Formats: sequence, structure tokens, C-alpha cells
Amino acid sequence: MASTYSALKIELLETGANSGTWGTATNVNLGDAVLGEAITGSATVDFASDADVTITLTDSATTQAARNLRLNITESSSGVGSVRNLILGSGCQIEKFYLINNTGTGAKTVKNTSGTGISVPAGKATLVYNNGTNVVDAASYFTSLTLGSALPAASGGTGVQNNAASTLTISGNFATTLTVTAGTGVTLPTTGTLATLAGTETLTNKTLTAPALGTPTQGVLSACTVDGTNPVGYRNIPQSGAAKTTSSTLAVGDIGEFIEIGASGSIVVPNATFAAGDAVVIFNNTSSAATLTMSITTAYIGGTDSDVATISLATRGLCNVLFISGTVCVVTGNVS
Repeated sequence: MASTYSALKIELLETGANSGTWGTATNVNLGDAVLGEAITGSATVDFASDADVTITLTDSATTQAARNLRLNITESSSGVGSVRNLILGSGCQIEKFYLINNTGTGAKTVKNTSGTGISVPAGKATLVYNNGTNVVDAASYFTSLTLGSALPAASGGTGVQNNAASTLTISGNFATTLTVTAGTGVTLPTTGTLATLAGTETLTNKTLTAPALGTPTQGVLSACTVDGTNPVGYRNIPQSGAAKTTSSTLAVGDIGEFIEIGASGSIVVPNATFAAGDAVVIFNNTSSAATLTMSITTAYIGGTDSDVATISLATRGLCNVLFISGTVCVVTGNVS
């Protein structure tokens, strides 16, 4: 009777068959060319052109690439740099592990005749599992893991190495308190958004370069600046740009600062631009009176009850413009 073959194409000798050659056939089955390939074997699969490569398993007790545990992918000729599929074709629809080592310069997707398969990047090696219909990751969970070097963010990591000499600890509830403590050798991200954290964020002795802080509900800022020059909670009044030598309209960027009027300069106070509590200081640094045009709905000179359309700011005079609302302001100082 004829022999049959297992899923790995190992010859199954029929009782009474192979008279005089039984020992030879058995030695082949147990040797490096058959069972040895499945257990520890390594085969090279070359992409010699820019095309998919298909490997198969047939009923033969001879060396076959698809039977090997390790598949070493190489590239040659026009296949160098190709991004293609390594297809487990006829006879390979069985359950089997593969160690894939892609030594090429183009990614290769290892897949069955069905399914999406696993893409192995150039120069990388991985363990995959053929479940008979698709090729999937052989492992997706580890109880613990130590990185020999930092995993780049581009590869799905954080750029932080977790070992005894270099650790990152994040504790607390995002809704209340977030505390980040870094050990030797850890570089915290230099950018990021903290606005989504509703509570207190504490970063101890760490430098954030140009972070997007959003609108934190709590926090203490020490030795920080508002605009790169003026410190948070500054006690001086910074100047808003250069002296005005033409007609200039107040803007929200002038809030809390002083405007200098130069020769031929004048100021327009706009309507519906500012909010209650906003204030701007104006200084007339000329030898003649300067004009403030009050385009806002209602403008009072402090201590009077008349709505004025224009205000005269005296020579070297100083005045404060306090907005009671977006449409009402009061001007005090050397004005008339």
C-alpha cells in the first residue's frame, strides 16, 4: 500500500509497505531534511524580483522551505527594496509557527492564501503563527518586559527605557492628581497637552519646552514668563509695541500694557472688543495734546456723567482706560 503524509509532509509508512527500505525512509523522516527542518531548520526565501513569492508544501520527504521553523528573507536583483508578500501557498494551510527574519530593505508581509498576514519591517525579525487561514502575531501579552534600549515613539513606544537605572513612574488619578517621577537617564516628553487633566498636574524638576498647557484648573508656575520676557504675575507695566505715530486702534493684545503716542499719533478706542475689567494705559510722549477717538458706544471721563466722542490727552499726559463692558469705558488721568 502507498504511504501517506502528515501535515508537515512527513511520510507515514503503511504497515507492510517499504519492504527493504523501511529503515532508510524512517531515517529520512527523522533527519535534518524533514523533521529536523520543522524543529530547528532554517531556509532562505529570496525575492529576486519585485513580485510576491509563494512557498508550498508537497507530499515529499525532501527538504522544503515551507517546512522550516525559520524563514530567512533575502533580496537580490530587481527585488532589492521591494515591498511584497511572502505567501504560504498550497499545502501550508496548517497550524505552524514561523520565525521570520527579514534581512532585506523592504517590508515583507507573511500571509496565508487568505487573511491579511503580518508585515515584517526591513531588517527586523519576529515570531508569527499560521493558524491555517491567516498569519497572526504569535504573542500579544507579557506579564513583564524589560527593554534593553528605549523604544522610539515612531515604533509605538514612549522613548523611555524601563530598567533599574532608568525608570518612569506615573501615579494618581487623571481626574484629580497626576505625578510624574523620573529616574536617572529618563527624558520626559518636551511637548504635550495637559488641558485634558482636570485636576492638579505636578512635574518635579522637569523642563517642558513649548508645551500646550491648555487651561489647567489648578497649578503653581514659578519663574515662568507670559510672553518670553515678562514674568508671570509681573509688577511692571510692559509697553505694547513701538510708539504710535499714526492713528492706531486698541486691540486685546494691549490689555495690561501701556501704549505710547509719538509724533502725529492718535488712538481709537473700539466698540465690542474688550470685556469688563480689561484696562489699557496710554502715554502721550509728545509736545502737544493727542486725540483719543471713542468709537465705543459709551465713554465717560472719570468723575463726569457725559458720554464723549473724543478725548484730549495732555502733553506728556497719562491716562487709564478701564472697560466696564464691551460697550462702556471710563477714562481717567490728564484728559479733558
